[in-house]
Amino acid sequence: MAEKDLPEEVAGIRKAISKYLDQKDSAGRKIGNSRFGVYAFYDYDGEPIYVGKTDEKLRVRIRRHMTNQRTDAVAMSVLDPFEVADIEVWPIYPAKVTDKLLPEIRKQLGLAEYTVFQKVLRESALHAVLNEKDIPKGTLIKLPPSFRARIIPDAVYNLRKHPDIRIARRASTIASLARVISERNVSKGLRQTLLTQARRLERLARIRFDQISGEVEVEGADEETGDND
Repeated sequence: MAEKDLPEEVAGIRKAISKYLDQKDSAGRKIGNSRFGVYAFYDYDGEPIYVGKTDEKLRVRIRRHMTNQRTDAVAMSVLDPFEVADIEVWPIYPAKVTDKLLPEIRKQLGLAEYTVFQKVLRESALHAVLNEKDIPKGTLIKLPPSFRARIIPDAVYNLRKHPDIRIARRASTIASLARVISERNVSKGLRQTLLTQARRLERLARIRFDQISGEVEVEGADEETGDND
């Protein structure tokens, strides 16, 4: 679909993502054009929710996530693009790329992904993210400079950030993922993702309840049960 045919909200988000990926590093390279790199997605509370790596360009992989072009039903139910407010990337530029060197480059890419994964787990209030597959353990390495930015325009951000909107959306995602699990022979990792999503929903619902609990009248026993005795 052409940009001009997109809803204004979607077009605005895609424009913000393009602007983010087109920013240049200290060497004048557009970060989105890096073939190798690690990326992390964060929700509207700044909570890390997903970590990944790519060797097909950061721009391509991130757009696939954010436009739901990962068409497999399982993948689509793991990460809801609606939840992503911030993106952080760690572009990686090997000194030289050849077929012979690719195995070693991919090994280092894997170590970078593991290092980022451990970093975001430490930052997470739940010490968990939504990745459905384990990231192989490895040695922690020094990461290259990262680039992080909000990719949601202000007007859209203020609407989507409202906890009631996010609670409803998150509950819908959990229902979709639970349905996929009930219909397929899935991995333990996907069940772990379901558990993490449920914990995220519970945390957000509790925060929202605490925000409004002092503003809501408490119903009497008769009103709540319908008893008149």
